[in-house]
Amino acid sequence: MKNGVRAALDDLRDLARGIYPPLLADQGLVPALQAQARKVSLPVEIDADGIGRYPQDTEAAVYFCTLEALQNITKYASASRAKVGLSCSDDSLRFTVTDDGTGFDTATTRYGTGLQGMADRLAALGGALRVRSQPGDGTILTGELPLTAPGQGEGAMATWERAARFLSQTARDRGGA
Repeated sequence: MKNGVRAALDDLRDLARGIYPPLLADQGLVPALQAQARKVSLPVEIDADGIGRYPQDTEAAVYFCTLEALQNITKYASASRAKVGLSCSDDSLRFTVTDDGTGFDTATTRYGTGLQGMADRLAALGGALRVRSQPGDGTILTGELPLTAPGQGEGAMATWERAARFLSQTARDRGGA
């Protein structure tokens, strides 16, 4: 059991290191989004003047939600371009992803797994997702995260390491590792 727990802890640590994109960790949200925007099959403008560094959880949520939004645009919107805007106030970080695609009726279309995943990711940090769209008018997706949400700032790596310590302690308490 001792070796099994150690192996599981090592796997957990390796997984935690692999989840957080290195460019995001090293340089922050704007360079990481710019790098991803270059990979999208349509022109993507990034408007992010004055955006600095934020807690890891916040940066990860904005980064992954933005990537999901860009993926949705390329798959479903028939758009010719997209724009990502980032802005920060004293107490929140907001991102907006806009496209000039076909749009959809938000009253009759329910969230798919991508939009629901974005909403859940933001809600977990005390934030919210808003989608505005109409057939023929494109889509505007806006996410907002408070910068002072409870539990924020710990970061994904610290969360995984805390979980690994808990598992280690539990194994020791049970006479394992």
